[in-house]
Amino acid sequence: MASWYLGKIRYQKEEESGKQKTINETYLVDALSYTEAEARLYKQIVTGVSDFTVNSITRMRLADLFTFEEGEKWFKAKVVYYSIDEKSGKEKKVSNYMLLNAEDITQALERITDSLRTMLVPYETTDLNLTTILDVFPYSSDSEEEQIPANLRPLSEVMAERSAE
Repeated sequence: MASWYLGKIRYQKEEESGKQKTINETYLVDALSYTEAEARLYKQIVTGVSDFTVNSITRMRLADLFTFEEGEKWFKAKVVYYSIDEKSGKEKKVSNYMLLNAEDITQALERITDSLRTMLVPYETTDLNLTTILDVFPYSSDSEEEQIPANLRPLSEVMAERSAE
């Protein structure tokens, strides 16, 4: 299960008039800890902005993340469904938060409805809010494999040479 962290960065940008303007941006990162989230932010945001600081990192609880080809804005949806407590037999309300991208709030509602249409329990979308998130960085297992330096060889080759002698 993904652990999502909301990272806020701040940097100075020079306007056309020559005046310095402070820019605040928000990103969502999938990471194992606050430390890894900060490291991934520094790695991802390096493009274009050389001098920035990470102001805050907070955990964001999300039940699901839906990404689509089109859609620049990120919306946070609160979805409520009802389940039956097995011990007491009472109905209880469960709230989940989901994030999705869309062009506007109407498209966001259509997309969340379409994404959840296969849900077996009845639900309702109670809140749908525009967030300040600019981009989402999910975890990718395409980590760069460490290359063996030219002056070193794999141990299996060295052992094979020794046994051949």
